Amino acid sequence: MTAEMPETPVVPFGVTAPAEPVASAEPSVSRPRRRGRTALLIACAAVLGVVAGTCTGYLVQADREPTRLPSLSQPTLGRSKGDAPEPLSAVQDRQVKVDGDLRKLLVKKPGGAKDAEWLSGDGWMDLAEYAGSYEKPGTMFGNLVRDEFRRAAVTGWTVSNHQTTEVYLVQYRQHQSLEAADSSDNGQYWAAKKAGTDSWPIPGTGSGMVYVHNRPETKVGYVPVYGAEAHAYRGDVAMEIWMYDTRPIPKAKIMDLAKRQMERL
Repeated sequence: MTAEMPETPVVPFGVTAPAEPVASAEPSVSRPRRRGRTALLIACAAVLGVVAGTCTGYLVQADREPTRLPSLSQPTLGRSKGDAPEPLSAVQDRQVKVDGDLRKLLVKKPGGAKDAEWLSGDGWMDLAEYAGSYEKPGTMFGNLVRDEFRRAAVTGWTVSNHQTTEVYLVQYRQHQSLEAADSSDNGQYWAAKKAGTDSWPIPGTGSGMVYVHNRPETKVGYVPVYGAEAHAYRGDVAMEIWMYDTRPIPKAKIMDLAKRQMERL
């Protein structure tokens, strides 16, 4: 059995502005919060809808004559005949794949790329590390526990010391709610809020989206850094991709990576 452990990106922010031809350093910046205003608005709308529906239903029913209940005696249902269908094979059953070693489903590092410095040796990120990449780690830790966070597999690489890519597969138990879909929706909400952002759907994923941020992140003492991200889910696994470069990131670059990663799921 594979140990169950979590993920989350420690998002690099920029490359040290070179005064002279020296090696660049890559500081970090807080990644977008997973939960936001969208969840709160949806919750408020749901509560108001339930209250309004209850009141309306009560008033309608109060003016109606009581309805006669049907007889408790019901005809006996006959048994179906024939053999039960054969269970799906491991090749056909997607859940068998995602319940195995989730790290094997991550896209492979491209040739010539170096492993990201923050990447741990075993490819897992535990709950504390995952929560630690948010603006409010303590709050996020509690949210993830409540949301039945199960584990996360992660990979990342750098190219030429100025291109950084991070890929995460975050899995939820989903006993109470569909948290993988919620995670993807919230990631998309925060991505779309950034000014100067273009977005496109990821083919074959239903609601998956990629985002290219055309305005660079700027900070005193650092070279401006452009970003792109992708959010999608399949079943109980949410996919997150984060790309950073000192030059604008083409749509084709992150779209190709997102499509290949979702195909592996």
